[in-house]
This record gives sequence, structure tokens and C-alpha cells, in this order.
Amino acid sequence: MKFDPDDWRDFDWRDFDWAQVRMLWLIPALLLVFVVFTSVYTVQAESQGVVLRFGKFVRNAEPGLRFKLPFNIERVSMVPVKRQLKQEFGFGTTGASNPNQFSAEQTLERGMVTGDLNAATVEWIIQYRVRDPKLYLFKVRDPDSTLRALSESVMRTVVGDRTVDEVITVGRQEIEADALTQLQDLVNKYELGLSIDQVQLKNVNPPLPVQRSFNEVNQAQQEREQLINVANGEYNKVVPRASGEAEQKIQAAEGYALKRVNEAEGDVARFNAVMTEYLKAPEVTKQRIYIETMREIVPNLGKKIIIDENASQILPLLQLSAESTRNPS
Repeated sequence: MKFDPDDWRDFDWRDFDWAQVRMLWLIPALLLVFVVFTSVYTVQAESQGVVLRFGKFVRNAEPGLRFKLPFNIERVSMVPVKRQLKQEFGFGTTGASNPNQFSAEQTLERGMVTGDLNAATVEWIIQYRVRDPKLYLFKVRDPDSTLRALSESVMRTVVGDRTVDEVITVGRQEIEADALTQLQDLVNKYELGLSIDQVQLKNVNPPLPVQRSFNEVNQAQQEREQLINVANGEYNKVVPRASGEAEQKIQAAEGYALKRVNEAEGDVARFNAVMTEYLKAPEVTKQRIYIETMREIVPNLGKKIIIDENASQILPLLQLSAESTRNPS
């Protein structure tokens, strides 16, 4: 059929169906919007996207605005790799965002047997992160439930290797460290794609029927430790002081001994010097020693009366005071 241009001049545009034309443009526009909507997605800062193409893993998507094939050819699963997750054992915190944070069998979880065949109630928590999203999503069917089972198994093993006193009192840090190491080894072995950050013991107590008696024993041990510490404090306060006083007296005695030895040696040296001079001139030396001695003694005699050695009696010399002696009448 040959097109005739004159037909357009005879065509009445008022009879043209414009609604059909708008419908023809609306379909591609809707298709374009659907393509854009199914191709653009956003990965949050704390997450990582796992892109699947027809259900098969293709790549990991980092945080930010990303694109994928439309029409659900590629799908994205968001995994919170930077969020720290928590699981509680033996108790449960209400309002938890993680559905696997606690279980309904809390009584069974916290009941354990120690290495010395005693019962104990142990409550603990684990904190972990998703390290490998691919392993976390596809290697194990339910990694969070598997982690709960592994954590309970490890804690029962660690507690079963220790006595009840170690579990309740002094062995808490060692239990936490051993449980963390063993749990991380099992997580790596099962390829859960998780990283265990912390294992922390919470309430660790003996069973309720013996809890009161155990608390009394524990209190007695604490009082014993307190008394020992007080005694050690007194010992550390008294003994160093006594040692210091003893050392001071020893040093004083040694100083006094050195002083006496030096004085004796000085006296000996002086005597030897006098003896040497005496041997050179006995009379002169004797006279000099006598004069020096009298010079030291006479001033200390006070009032003196000198008489003749042949006198038969001493006359009563009354009122011979210093004044009458200076001014005789």
C-alpha cells in the first residue's frame, strides 16, 4: 500500500486517540523505574552486602551506594559485620534485638558439675562478630544456634576440669581465658565465619540448698584472709622499726668503741712522748709535770691555809675574810 501525503491534510486530529499514545510511553517509563529500583541498593556503614546471582555467591559489597543486576537476577543479603553481637546463658535480658541472645532453657544451661563432683550454677555471656559473611550465610545452616551449642559444650568442659572453689572464687579469669581459646578453635574448625571477642562469667554460685552454708564458709575465709593481712601489716610495721633501732644502737656502739680506742691510743702516744722526755731529763720533766699538775689542782681548792710543817697547833684565825685581809686595822 502506497502512502499518499495528501491523506494527512484530510486527517482530523481531533479524532486521534491520545490516551493510547500516553499508555505506550507509560509502559517504558514504568519499566525503567523498575529497573532502577531493582538495580540500586545501599549498604549501611556497619554491614557488608553478600551478592547472589541466581542463588550463587558472586561478591561482597562494601558500605555505600551499590548497583546490581535488575529483575532479581542478583540479590543482596545484608550482614552486620561491625556490630558486636551477644549471647546469654543461664539468664536472659528482655528487649534483646538478637533473637538468639538467650534461650528458653535457662535452668538447664546454668546447671553444671565441677571436677570434684560438686554442683554449681554458672551464668555467662559471649560477645562475637561476623568475620566472614560468606561462611556465616552458607557454610552452616544456623550458625547462631550452633554457636550456642558450642559455647555450652566448651563451658561445661572447662568447668568440669576444676574444683567448685576454683569455679566460684579464684579461677574465674582462667576459666574465661580457656573458654575463649577453646570456643574460637571450634568456631574456626566448623567454619562459622565468626570471631569471639569475649567470654565473661556472670553469677557463679553453688546450688540453692547449700548456698547459705557456702556463703558462711566463704565469709570465714575472707575474715581469715583479712586477719592475715592485718597481722602482716603489723609485722611489716614493727619489724622494720625494730631493725632500724637495732641498727642505730649498733652504729652508736661502734662509734663509741672507735672513740674509746682513739682516746686510748692518744693517751698512749702522749704517755710515750712524756716518757721519752723524762728519760732525757728526769728532774726537769718531773718538776714540769708537778707544776702543771698543781696549776690544775690549786684553783679548785677554794680557801687555803698554809702553815709550817713544824707547827704544833693551828691558831684560831677568826674573821680573816677577804675584806679584812685587804684592809688590816
